Amino acid sequence: MADNRIMLSGKAAGVTQRPAARFGPAARSDVDDIAIEEPLEIRVAGDPLAITMRTPGEDRELALGFLYAEGVIASVDDVGSVVHCGRPGQEGFGNVIDVLPAPGTALAPERIYGARRGTVISSACGVCGRLSIDDLAERCRPVDDAMTIEAAMLTGLIATLRQEQRVFARTGGVHAAALFDSSGNLLVLREDIGRHNAVDKVVGSLLFGRALPARGRVLAVSGRASFEIVQKAVVARVPIVASVSAASSLAIDLAARMNVTLAAFVRDGTMNVYAGKERVVA
Repeated sequence: MADNRIMLSGKAAGVTQRPAARFGPAARSDVDDIAIEEPLEIRVAGDPLAITMRTPGEDRELALGFLYAEGVIASVDDVGSVVHCGRPGQEGFGNVIDVLPAPGTALAPERIYGARRGTVISSACGVCGRLSIDDLAERCRPVDDAMTIEAAMLTGLIATLRQEQRVFARTGGVHAAALFDSSGNLLVLREDIGRHNAVDKVVGSLLFGRALPARGRVLAVSGRASFEIVQKAVVARVPIVASVSAASSLAIDLAARMNVTLAAFVRDGTMNVYAGKERVVA
């Protein structure tokens, strides 16, 4: 399946413009580049499953990455098609996406339905974080990966992440997630107004490329490392997670339980490693 990046007036989707009154020494009226935020409803075989506020672009990656993290699909082979509902030109077109199972395949949305209580889940409110560490441990083994990385390289990956944030450079309003190999090569980077969405897009890209499990890889994120970020790394079998900002207590506990290296405050040559420090070489 081809990448579904939408192009608007020759520009990559994700950026729009709004008028802005600038105050200060150079006060003036101007227009500003703004990150787009719109809802995406994810359906499975026509049944609404989750709603997330996201930045349009790579919607198919986002949908599959989300379903993979939640255990609804086990691989891209479970999926027959991923299509936006409606017709181009209709109001709201592009904001509903339907994931249809492959012939002879039964998907498992009941993993999410159990937490719904009759309502559609809001992914933006941490649907992934509803799972306890014990729940995740029941369906995922600890990450068995002997990968190591030099501390200097790890901080360098965060610097690369920042340099490659094209939409952030224009708007200052999106997060990024990126996957690197053990040599520090950037493999895939996605931006989104939601931290968890950016990670789902990365995982979805790996699904489409049949590049899972992601052994020997580093997941770098531009914001804080919360439970759902580490959860998605565990399911994708990523051994190292590095974040620019803080890590939450539950993220640290999950990383320790599932043998994931978790480094936070990775910037300017320093970091705090809260779990799996044996993978980081001074």
